[in-house]
Amino acid sequence: MTVQGVSAGGAGSGSAAVVPAGGALLAWGVVVRRLLAVDGEGALSVLHVRIAAELAGVSERTVWRWLAEGRRGHVEARPRQDGFSLSDALWEVLAEAGGNVAELRRRMLRAQEEGALEEWGAQCVPSLPTLHRVIKRDLGAGRVLEVARPAGAGVGLEPSRYDRALADLELVDGAGGPLVVDGPPADVSVPEGAGEAGVRGGGVRLYVPGARLVSTRQVAGVAEAVGHTVAARGMCCVYGDAGLGKTVPVEQALHLLPGRVPVWRAVAGVAPGLPQLRTSLCEALGLPSGALPHRAGPASQALTRALAEPGVLFIDDAQRLTPPLLDYLRQLWDAPGCAAALVLCGAGSERALARTSALRSRVLTWHQVGRLEPSQLPQTLTLFHPVWAQADPDDLARADEQMARGNFRTWAKTTSHVYAARERDPARRVDQELIEQACARLGPYP
Repeated sequence: MTVQGVSAGGAGSGSAAVVPAGGALLAWGVVVRRLLAVDGEGALSVLHVRIAAELAGVSERTVWRWLAEGRRGHVEARPRQDGFSLSDALWEVLAEAGGNVAELRRRMLRAQEEGALEEWGAQCVPSLPTLHRVIKRDLGAGRVLEVARPAGAGVGLEPSRYDRALADLELVDGAGGPLVVDGPPADVSVPEGAGEAGVRGGGVRLYVPGARLVSTRQVAGVAEAVGHTVAARGMCCVYGDAGLGKTVPVEQALHLLPGRVPVWRAVAGVAPGLPQLRTSLCEALGLPSGALPHRAGPASQALTRALAEPGVLFIDDAQRLTPPLLDYLRQLWDAPGCAAALVLCGAGSERALARTSALRSRVLTWHQVGRLEPSQLPQTLTLFHPVWAQADPDDLARADEQMARGNFRTWAKTTSHVYAARERDPARRVDQELIEQACARLGPYP
């Protein structure tokens, strides 16, 4: 038997899978008509049925059933009795139900009792197996299910609630507790009205009292990239290895913006779902964060209206966002009237954006933060903290080569240990021995 240019060989060739020309599976009617033609010549064999099954992408048992129906005169495939399909509204309900098909059917039954089922684009409630089959078919066809994963009640606190509780306790005050960058640097004046504009600190630890922000070449590069992106109301991705200094320069750049420009800060949680991202965005933009983030339509509309105001949305740890979440951000920015700039920051954020071609193509500015160069170290560390003022540049270069490798976070931690040693013995010099002792405190993975 020859079908679509593929001929059936002997029994010895049956071990190789037969693929139809062009890679398309043969239709029900074509298979049945060819089998009936061979059967009419009295040459039909099990091998013919096996090859036909491979060409049609079904089991041999299914082909034998087709052949039996063809012998009774049914040459064309019969339409399925159940043509049920999930509308976009029902697909959204399934996402809000966390992908739970049984919960979707329960909600459909309740909607049917209330006479609201037609609002979801359905005329009846199918059986549970039918729902499973239809959903599996749609997923296989490439339909994306953005599963909602709301946090369980009583399991931890939302980050914003945690931050508010920590502030209420007043345990971190910048004097008696660990020093943090919480607000503009001391040498930068706060524009009038900055509080109303939404400007607030980033909470970046500097590990040691008396430490200062240093406007290095890397910081200046980030400030220029962010400033240009904000002026153009575009998107910016600030990336680089962990600890090189990305968040602090971005915060510095945002503090330097005119006070009339609102700055909205959001942090991507660990393995966030779409409801968690909407919650973070709503809180950053000052929108209600109760039930709104779990209602996809109203939440998206509220976010779209808020982003129609010129401003900057800064999302730190953007590498945690999955492609569906990044595509959700793209949809918000594609909405007509969006006038806000988007700044994404994080170690590996460029790789996360690379997996979403639609969003990647819209990024205006890519800025990679590099390591501190050895020639920058003496001046940078002296400006960062006075404890380094008398240090030998050769000792700093040796420590950078062996331990820090241009990572500013590592140098900040080293500064903390050097400062503590000097507090215990003010007469001690910051020499090679003291620097090595401080570096030893950082462990094998500084």
